[in-house]
Amino acid sequence: MNNFLKNLLGLNTNDQEFGTFDEATSWEPTSPRPEDTLNIQYQGILKASGAGEIFVHYGFDSWNRAVNTQKMDRLPDGSFSTAIKVERAHEMNLCFKDSADHWDNNNGHNWNLSLQ
Repeated sequence: MNNFLKNLLGLNTNDQEFGTFDEATSWEPTSPRPEDTLNIQYQGILKASGAGEIFVHYGFDSWNRAVNTQKMDRLPDGSFSTAIKVERAHEMNLCFKDSADHWDNNNGHNWNLSLQ
């Protein structure tokens, strides 16, 4: 939510909020910049299917740079979370997989996060 809407609704404009792609994924900081540590939380279809382990597969600039896969930590509420150092790029690309190689790639669109 931008500061204009926060002011209109009487909310504190200094509150940190999580960005979201959809109900299944969220991140913090909301508007990441290169060199930030991006905290990603996932509770999508792989979690709903009972996956015991989930990995985030990520890269930068339309998957053209630094493609990596990183195991996520399971949180007490059953969601999964991890922290990734954002590289100098214009865009971060994400999808998720479980240990049985089932993928959640946002119906073939992946998740693409613009970097500030």
